[in-house]
Amino acid sequence: MNPETNEPQHDSALPALLVQLLKGVIYQDQHAKLWHSLLQLQAAVRDYFRVIGLELYLDEAEGYAFLKQQDLDEDKQGDAEENSIPRLIPRRSLTFPVSLLLVLLRKRLAEEDASAGETRIILSREQVIDMMLLFMPEQKNEARLHDQIKTAINRAIDYGFLRKLQQGEADLLEISRILKAFVDAQWLSEFQEHLDAYKDFASESASDNTRDNQPPQQDPDQNSLQEKEQ
Repeated sequence: MNPETNEPQHDSALPALLVQLLKGVIYQDQHAKLWHSLLQLQAAVRDYFRVIGLELYLDEAEGYAFLKQQDLDEDKQGDAEENSIPRLIPRRSLTFPVSLLLVLLRKRLAEEDASAGETRIILSREQVIDMMLLFMPEQKNEARLHDQIKTAINRAIDYGFLRKLQQGEADLLEISRILKAFVDAQWLSEFQEHLDAYKDFASESASDNTRDNQPPQQDPDQNSLQEKEQ
């Protein structure tokens, strides 16, 4: 097929690309045709979304693409405030259990990558719960603690960082590799400082549990952990 007949096909794929990206993530393994079109039309896609303050994040090696809010340079902050575009991707605060879970999952990905292990990491729900119990602050109400962990797991599934797999009676969870784009090295380092503070706090006696000694709250900016769904 010659270029003249091929070009209109690319143009007709552009609206579908724009709509899908506004809805969420494009995965190579789930949206094969859209993925191919995106690689061909990414310049046009970037130009379109740049006008409304969004930028395309595309990782060809991992096979996913999504939209994120544009990061402005500090010297442009003043002009941006005067002529700002309303945010299309909201910032959301994460609870400590959710933040902890994402960090542990991200570290597991890094460990497997460093050891040239499996590209797909599948864990049972019980394994994820046990992994979190090692770092969660101790509580007298064990049922409440488990509820917090289950809520964190469900939130990670909603965000797309965990995928539910059903194999017989087993309740399995696969770590989505898109998590690497949301939890970077800097965020991991900053969270580790908070985690160390929680460990110190948890080791203190209950009599020292005063307001002044409460552990710091982890409240990361969703600009670094943006929810992928609109």
